Amino acid sequence: MKRTVDIQDDVRAGVYHDSAVKHVTGVAEYCDDIGEPAGTLHAYLGTSKVAHGILTSVDLSGVAKAPGVVGVLTAKDIPGVNDVSPTGKKDEPLFATDKVEFWGQPIFAVVAQSRDEARRAAELANVEYEVISHVIDASGAMKANYPHVTDPLKLERGNILKGQNAEHQISGQLRVGGQDHMYLEGHIAFAIPGEDEDVVVHSSTQHPSEAQHMVAQVLGIPSNAVVVNVRRMGGGFGGKESQMNLFCAVAAIAAKRWNQAVKIRPDRDQDMEITGKRHDFVIDYDVAFDNFGQIQSVDGQFAARCGWSSDLSGPVTDRALFHADNAYYYPNVRLTSRPMKTNTVSNTAFRGFGGPQGVIAAERIIEEIAYALGKDTLEIRRANFYGQNDRNMTPYHQTVEDNVLPRIVDELEESSHYQARRRAVLEHNTQNSIIRKGIALTPVKFGISFTATWYNQAGCLLHIYNDGSIMLNHGGTEMGQGLNTKIAQVVADAFQIDFDCIKITKTTTEKVPNTSATAASSGTDLNGMAALDACDQIKERLTDWAAGHWEIAHEDIFFLENTVHIGVQVITFSEFIRMAYKDRVQLWAAGFYKTPKINWNREKGEGRPFYYFAYGAAVAEVSVDTLTGEYSVDRVDVLHDVGKSLNPTLDKGQVEGAFVQGMGWLTSEELYWNDAGRLMTHAPSTYKIPLASDVPREFNVKLADWSENRELTIKRSKAVGEPPFMLPICVFEALGMAVASLIDYAECPRLDAPATPERLLMAIERMHR
Repeated sequence: MKRTVDIQDDVRAGVYHDSAVKHVTGVAEYCDDIGEPAGTLHAYLGTSKVAHGILTSVDLSGVAKAPGVVGVLTAKDIPGVNDVSPTGKKDEPLFATDKVEFWGQPIFAVVAQSRDEARRAAELANVEYEVISHVIDASGAMKANYPHVTDPLKLERGNILKGQNAEHQISGQLRVGGQDHMYLEGHIAFAIPGEDEDVVVHSSTQHPSEAQHMVAQVLGIPSNAVVVNVRRMGGGFGGKESQMNLFCAVAAIAAKRWNQAVKIRPDRDQDMEITGKRHDFVIDYDVAFDNFGQIQSVDGQFAARCGWSSDLSGPVTDRALFHADNAYYYPNVRLTSRPMKTNTVSNTAFRGFGGPQGVIAAERIIEEIAYALGKDTLEIRRANFYGQNDRNMTPYHQTVEDNVLPRIVDELEESSHYQARRRAVLEHNTQNSIIRKGIALTPVKFGISFTATWYNQAGCLLHIYNDGSIMLNHGGTEMGQGLNTKIAQVVADAFQIDFDCIKITKTTTEKVPNTSATAASSGTDLNGMAALDACDQIKERLTDWAAGHWEIAHEDIFFLENTVHIGVQVITFSEFIRMAYKDRVQLWAAGFYKTPKINWNREKGEGRPFYYFAYGAAVAEVSVDTLTGEYSVDRVDVLHDVGKSLNPTLDKGQVEGAFVQGMGWLTSEELYWNDAGRLMTHAPSTYKIPLASDVPREFNVKLADWSENRELTIKRSKAVGEPPFMLPICVFEALGMAVASLIDYAECPRLDAPATPERLLMAIERMHR
């Protein structure tokens, strides 16, 4: 099917996902679909069966003798460094040596002729432990004086003691659960050895360059000997940013050890048991406010279950503080993080990267104030929105300059008929004793950029072949979000050619080096600008050549509708390129981009960590059965800001998907470790993600089509991956309102997340008491 961008209408056409047809027909190739060379071996991991213990004996003789087994790898078989920590802290050994620190920690890998043989052989290990006491949550870690896995952060501005003079003060605690990524395609790595030190690794990873460096580190070779390829992923959500290091390293070591291709693909149970999740938090807060509901001071402590090693817990807990203000101005504020070590798998990046945990704390504070004063939470929100003059400084000393949230909230309030529906909900609750309803409108302000400033860079390699076709390679990875489609649209618009003229290739470290992870919602921002830079370089060369060749002014040369106009002469794009090639014009370029204006001083807790903010708001109406705790989400209305959208179809899909995924985090997805420290929710049979039947019965999603990014981003668009994830906090708050109706809204229900039916029922029982 021919697909074109309406080039007269700029880049912003609703071009569907470049792999959409392949997805629905099943022909899209993923890592496990790559043809296996003859003799391909398969690896599987042997893991710890205790949460914390000294390894007193590791007998792998039974494993080595099992049918089909080629060999076994342990720490002593690692040629280089036994570490795959993403931040370089050297605290995450590939294989345990003397001690295990969580149930599921890899101790060895078995390599066999088939995956089934490797999996069965791994169970034959005889491992003995001296069991040590363990802790599995942040509260227990603080009581046991466990250390922080990384340095805590403090953000402070003003003087929180001033809050003691306010008319009202409230202290409380909020527990926010974690979340499994539940990507459709699990972790997988496929390594093929080459000559000398070379190895090629095909992997499902969001961070090919990091996987490259980790493989080089464990093999003890330079990075230029390792190539990591990623065509597409079946979902990532942050779970494939650093967690893939383990699998890539094992596959590569085995491939070089036996000089054969090696694949490793854990089953879903092992995948969930040994890979990190979203951090769960225990948040303690003190808020002071006046009779109008305006906040005077906020003091918050954010303790997180981080797991046994640092992984990305430092930046995740930092970002939780960055978003603990959400949309609200705190005149006096002190926010501190406590990234706690626990005897669980190391938690990692997840869509929002700590931001959701910060935002929900801000929204809990608003709830507390509203219930204390007997007001609508929307009224309290408006009283505390960032404003002008001295009410626009964040806790990290960045000025909010682009606030469009008041307009978004005003428009959504009107279009969703919020006030009339709220009155109807209040009336309903006076007439119905069993089914109670709730409604809430919540906003989001989300900063865009990596807080690790050096990650805010991207590259692109663009080739135009002499027939006019284009090959596009950039440093971002495609995990279903449509990144490749958007970047190809940028290139098509730059040259004013059809979308189908562009071939989007796999992401590979041998074309674009030192790439940043596709994360922090910045994939399009960074890689789109890098691609545009490559286009501009080639167009400048072509224009210079054409001006000399035809002896015409540069301004009389322009690209339009698959042609090049040179004065009154019109030449097809393909013919123009062929002529340029014959005249020896360079038809490829390496593009580069780095985000301007950003800076961050962590020691001082000051700077401009974000290039700009994305905004949105949502209204949810829910019904709760007070006899069972079961609920339904009756209606959701969303208005979200994506700047000048590059692709409204893809952006709307991202908003819808993020909302449902966020709703799962807040209402149904519950992680549970037993007293022995073993994760019991380790499969879809025991871990409940949202189903199609959980999607809001009426789901109205609109983009703020009037918005335009005031910063110079790609085509003035805004990031869309993470910000809408926090919109379903409105569902969480609406559920709380339904519960609070049982005591005539006299107090904040203080729900913990996820608000499962069981947890709602317990809250209802508390209200009855």
